[in-house]
Amino acid sequence: MRSTAPVVASEIKPHKQLSTLQRFLQYLRPYRKEVPVALGLITLGATTQAIGPFFIGWSIDHLIQQGNLQGLLLLLAMLALLYIVGVWAIRGQILRVGSIMQRILGQLRQDVFDKIQSLPVSFFDRSEAGDLMSRLLNDVSTVNQAFGQTVAQMLGNLFSLVGIVIAMLCINLQLGLLSNLVVPLMIFTTGLFARWARARFRVTRETIGELSAKLEEDIGSVKEAQAFNRVQLNIDEFKALNAANRDANVQAVAITAAFLPSIDFLNTLATAGVLAYGGYLAVTGAATVGVITSFLLYVQQFFRPIQILSQFYTQAQSALAGLDRIFLLLDEPAELKDAADATTMPPMQGDVCFEAVEFGYTPSQLVLKQVNLHAQPGQMIALVGPTGAGKSTIINLILRFYDVSGGAVKIDGIDVRSVTQASLRRQIGIVLQDNLLFTGTVAENIAFGCPNATHAEIEAAAQLANVHEFVTSLPQGYATQLGERGAPLSQGQRQLVSIARAVLINPRILILDEATSSIDTRTEALVQAAIARLLKHRTSFVIAHRLSTVTQADQVLVIQQGQIAEQGTHAELVAKQGVYANLYALQLGADATPVAR
Repeated sequence: MRSTAPVVASEIKPHKQLSTLQRFLQYLRPYRKEVPVALGLITLGATTQAIGPFFIGWSIDHLIQQGNLQGLLLLLAMLALLYIVGVWAIRGQILRVGSIMQRILGQLRQDVFDKIQSLPVSFFDRSEAGDLMSRLLNDVSTVNQAFGQTVAQMLGNLFSLVGIVIAMLCINLQLGLLSNLVVPLMIFTTGLFARWARARFRVTRETIGELSAKLEEDIGSVKEAQAFNRVQLNIDEFKALNAANRDANVQAVAITAAFLPSIDFLNTLATAGVLAYGGYLAVTGAATVGVITSFLLYVQQFFRPIQILSQFYTQAQSALAGLDRIFLLLDEPAELKDAADATTMPPMQGDVCFEAVEFGYTPSQLVLKQVNLHAQPGQMIALVGPTGAGKSTIINLILRFYDVSGGAVKIDGIDVRSVTQASLRRQIGIVLQDNLLFTGTVAENIAFGCPNATHAEIEAAAQLANVHEFVTSLPQGYATQLGERGAPLSQGQRQLVSIARAVLINPRILILDEATSSIDTRTEALVQAAIARLLKHRTSFVIAHRLSTVTQADQVLVIQQGQIAEQGTHAELVAKQGVYANLYALQLGADATPVAR
């Protein structure tokens, strides 16, 4: 069932808006040679927009009133040419800026995916997959809508606004100042609505993250929900989250709906001011009809970019809220880093040693306490004990999914913290109880850890894993496409494919976590035979709840409450009449007498 804890984004205070925007603009650095070209096109387009009304007003005073038809036709031709150049410049700026922004957003999306792939396992222990997907898809999509699709138009209107203001002040200083009296009111109104919108849009981004997490979890557990009669409860929980997201979006839209009419009112106010005072100037002869006409055209042009910029500003609030969440993820500390002087792990012999190892997922609670063990090359080490005793934690420390809190884990005498994680894990194979297969061909799934493997190598691994005969019976053989999580293969078939995957990388250390559970007896025989081949000449760690599978282990470690309670061979521990003997007798109903090896 989904945790009721809030998502990560809601637990951390978001970055300040300005710093978020500055950080986003750093993505422009690779395109600094293209930016001046885009700015040049934007300037050219804005200039053509700003010059037009001036020439129209000038033509009224100097051509139309004087009946200069030839001059008027010449001016119209010049204006037509001017606007053609303007249209070309605007088209160029949209293409150029749009291309730059899409590449930036592509890089941002890649950075998020790379970060998710590189984060330590501990991060995913406390995070929800659906929320992470929401950041990668929904939040980046929101940024794309605000910046990727409209930023060229926004920049063009910003430059046009500057050009219009300069033209208005040059034509008539008094009318220009009067028209700009509403600008402080606009700035105040925009700032006020922005604060409200920013808070609302941040809530929308967080609620869509929670909704995505719930959706991802419930879709993946439909079978369990139906089996445990939780369908209606899941529907009710989703309905509550959906309502919260709906309400957050309604509140955000309500703010936007109130903002735009406010800008329209200021537009009308400025137009009325120009008409009233401009009319007075025209009547008194202080201004010509052409000047007043130019000003009315400029006022309309003046508020059009302001309206567009204001609309973009409200869109940007949602985008910046999304960027907050994206940068919070990108800033997530890499708790498990390679040391600055980390070396490549040399070819392993398979000698594994735990020296007084202590570990806790939280500092206040240790899961492993003073664990000492030594696995010699080629030995099979069985880990048994109750759920939660620390068996999987031991495996995680060998793979260095976590770092020890105390002591050291050494392979061939080398502390695993002193080598790169990639070179360490490259030589360790793992077969889990519920192995995950991916959408793709059977061959691609076998070659998951060795994507450059040849078809002959893939087929050889499949034969060792007892899966070749089954694969060749499929309609397209190794080219057969599998669906999500390996559908339609059975659990046993997926297990055999995962064993072939481990065979292909030829690991020196092999980890088996209940690899034969949840499968039928016939398939278990195939899996056991494949595992027997896989274990030869390799150091192996086997987590087993079915003790019949570990009777041939070189060492059996009984883990209780984070410590090794007993250690020895199966026969030695049965003869000891201790914890293991009791477990063996209870599980198999056997007489706890020594068993010959």
